Amino acid sequence: MLTCADFRRNAGLCKDADIARPPLYITHARPRPGYWHLEAQVTTRSSDGLDERRRRLLFRSWHRGIREVDLVMGRFADSCLAGLTDAELDEYERLLEVTTPDLLAWVMGEREPTPEHATALFRRLRDFHLNAKKSG
Repeated sequence: MLTCADFRRNAGLCKDADIARPPLYITHARPRPGYWHLEAQVTTRSSDGLDERRRRLLFRSWHRGIREVDLVMGRFADSCLAGLTDAELDEYERLLEVTTPDLLAWVMGEREPTPEHATALFRRLRDFHLNAKKSG
């Protein structure tokens, strides 16, 4: 098997004296900070059996544009969207309209949500995210 040092020497990229130096790259995997522990939990929920409104909300939840918010909203939608009432769907649509930085700050507890968004559904979303973060 050709090692990195052999390749560099054969390619004329270094002299034998250079090879004795340790490589400058990380040789072991370290866990990444942030939401990467949830990355493997990308949607497996099919939109089959959902009405048109719920299918649209499921898609919008996973396509906010910022991966962290996709994971928060998408995982919640996968788990809870089918059981939401029409009034809760209205609230969820209003949450999807919130700007990404505001929504992320509210969910992470950095700021309190505005009074019109501080609903039982929002608290359910935040609790869902925080409980998933603890178990993930």
